Amino acid sequence: MKIFFTLLLSCLAILGFSQTALNPVSWNVRYEETSNSEGQLVFTAAIDNKWHIYSQRPTDAGPIPTTFSITPTADYELIGNVEEKDAHEEYVAAFDAKVFVFAKEAVFKQKIKRKSNKAFDITSSVEFMTCNDMQCLPPKTIVLITNIPAIVKK
Repeated sequence: MKIFFTLLLSCLAILGFSQTALNPVSWNVRYEETSNSEGQLVFTAAIDNKWHIYSQRPTDAGPIPTTFSITPTADYELIGNVEEKDAHEEYVAAFDAKVFVFAKEAVFKQKIKRKSNKAFDITSSVEFMTCNDMQCLPPKTIVLITNIPAIVKK
């Protein structure tokens, strides 16, 4: 019986480790000021080798496109939509289709107009799907918070 419990605990530990090991994308967001009243949120995904995420471009082929949701507040307004750069078209066997993907790194930018001189936070969420040549992970949504510093008058 003692051997059974030891084997069971070992298996559970291995399963737990394998679940945490499959996190091939890490995200960060920063704020870049372009003037006293405008700036942009820069979302960057660092993607492990042999993995990719999908463009924002919708497709009927099957993968979940990367999508952003930015919580509105009275401190700012969005200017346009989230922009992406450098997605490349690639045949993905899992979906038997050509789709736009990012490998190694993906950068997305959202312009904002400040309505406040005080410091404030912007809460964003990003939903994305990660795949490699062998498997796709379930879509994942993460929350990112960006601190927008106060404007210092000179």
